[in-house]
Amino acid sequence: MISSLRSTYNEKFTIAKYEAMQDWIAKQHNHRPVFRIAETPVFIPDDLMQKVKKACDDVIDVILQPDFKTRTQGALVMDKNVPNEPDHTTFLQMDFGICEDGNGGYTPQLIELQGFPSLYCYQDLAARAFRKFFPIPDDYTHLFNGLTTESYVDLLREVIVGDTPPANVILLELEPHKQTTQIDFWATRDLLGIPVVCITDLKVSGRKVYYEKNGKKISVHKIYNRVIFDELWPRTDLKREFFFPEDYDVEYVGHPNWFFRISKYTLPLIHSPFVPRTWFLDEISTLPDNLSDYVLKPLFSFAGQGVLINPTKEDIESIENPEQFILQKKVHYGSVVKTPNEPAKFELRMMFLWKDHEPRPLLVNNLLRLSKAEMVGVRYNKDKDWVGGSVGFFAKGA
Repeated sequence: MISSLRSTYNEKFTIAKYEAMQDWIAKQHNHRPVFRIAETPVFIPDDLMQKVKKACDDVIDVILQPDFKTRTQGALVMDKNVPNEPDHTTFLQMDFGICEDGNGGYTPQLIELQGFPSLYCYQDLAARAFRKFFPIPDDYTHLFNGLTTESYVDLLREVIVGDTPPANVILLELEPHKQTTQIDFWATRDLLGIPVVCITDLKVSGRKVYYEKNGKKISVHKIYNRVIFDELWPRTDLKREFFFPEDYDVEYVGHPNWFFRISKYTLPLIHSPFVPRTWFLDEISTLPDNLSDYVLKPLFSFAGQGVLINPTKEDIESIENPEQFILQKKVHYGSVVKTPNEPAKFELRMMFLWKDHEPRPLLVNNLLRLSKAEMVGVRYNKDKDWVGGSVGFFAKGA
């Protein structure tokens, strides 16, 4: 997006360097990511970054309202209200589609948000990989608030592990070796020294939770939860002892309730120029005539599943549970990243950590996904290049 940096990057780009970068990433934690890594980062101009930060503040102000928990109580669906919920989430992500503002500039529009971890360790690895193989200016960074890779990892360790022995802290996932984003699990394991455990390997004795390693029982004191619930719920085939609604003697780093509270369920509560107008479907008395300008989204889904980008009146009237859907004003992403062929559009994820007793979450990192299709995601970008997972670089101090 910054034309001078974009031109230099594109001129210096070679397939050989790109493949070498992918090989280097694969060697760092003995795993080659199965998702597509984009050929480029994005260089984000200062004025856009300031708008994105303002948009984040607008969202956080809503989350901090005294009645936020009351207003989001309906998000705790299917009896999944886990005990010992803390005052606020530990992790916060906001996804913005980047649009042209009609005046030669850019504006962010919030697409989704989540009170759940993202790829905190992998994103730093990806940024370091781009910097190693391609021309990234020294005065540009991917981290916020003066963080360096070293201080960023220290902060992650403080938030996730704290004073607990690392062996008693686990990254919990469902069949981690089958997950597309597992590179982040192994990076977390290696950087923080905590094991990655499948939910089926957890054992329960009363309120105590443990896993077995080399024939020994290892107590679990903290769970860094990475289980996506709409992946877990349909898996009635799994044999397991551990169930989230139960009251165990464990501390969640990333309490499950915040997965639901800060989600698409929050979108109708936010009123900001950077948030497209959103309604709970069951609260709409009269459908708009121009439904082609809206997107229909199920409240409880992941990775774009069940989203209708061109809903019809018949689609909406056929829904049996409208209280589980939202209707959102459609966002038109700008094709603003110059590539060797057609330009790409992108979503920018702002990644926060919220330490205990802090008044607001801290912006720490970012994640970026490039697309040349109508929607962002692998299934929509088959046979495309210069698309996929990436990272944004911006001027230090921006």
